[in-house]
Amino acid sequence: MRIDIVTIFPEFFEAPLALSIPARAAAAGAVSYNVVDLRDFTHDRHRTVDDYPYGGGAGMVMKPGPFFEAVESLEVRGPVVLLSPRGRRFGHADAVRYSESETLTLLCGHYKDIDQRVADFLATEEVSLGDFVLSGGEPAALAIVDATVRLLPGAMSDRDSARGDSFFDERGLSAPSYTRPPTFRGHDVPEVLLSGDHKRIAEWRRAEGERLTRERATRDDAAGDNTPRSTAPASSSE
Repeated sequence: MRIDIVTIFPEFFEAPLALSIPARAAAAGAVSYNVVDLRDFTHDRHRTVDDYPYGGGAGMVMKPGPFFEAVESLEVRGPVVLLSPRGRRFGHADAVRYSESETLTLLCGHYKDIDQRVADFLATEEVSLGDFVLSGGEPAALAIVDATVRLLPGAMSDRDSARGDSFFDERGLSAPSYTRPPTFRGHDVPEVLLSGDHKRIAEWRRAEGERLTRERATRDDAAGDNTPRSTAPASSSE
């Protein structure tokens, strides 16, 4: 697949995409990265990508024209994703769906906001990492790239490792993990993991995953995490 990232900070992606699993996936030929400088699609000597908001108010709004022209310069054959606090929450199922696409295009905002016409008439979906605001869409784009490319063939040396992750195949959280030494500062590894009884270990992992999933759901409910997302204007583009 090809991942296009439209941003005003191309240098933000240089080091992360050259490291670890994103780099391994590219080396295996499973993915290529195309970081697009949004300012290349401006038409003034200052390479202006933002302007004052209609109706007044603080902050600057990113103009629609450069985004439209940037995407139109690409051969898009998959989702065009706007990173935004207004979007629905990104999840593992999205990463799976993106990993099966020929292309994935990520639009990174900055400043106060992005002209709504980008969301309404250019992006095919609007996605958020959660109910918080980032200074720009670049960190969110990196998170989505990492979650997506690790599912591609050749990205991970051990494919079974991904199958054991939280949320894989619609499961909840995975069980806790332990490694050597068996006792560390008086704290022991659960006996069942040292037993060599694979059936008991599998049952323990299933039960622990279910317990942690229930406990997190209870915490989220108590914190109001499952209440409807706000439809109020966001104060920055994620």
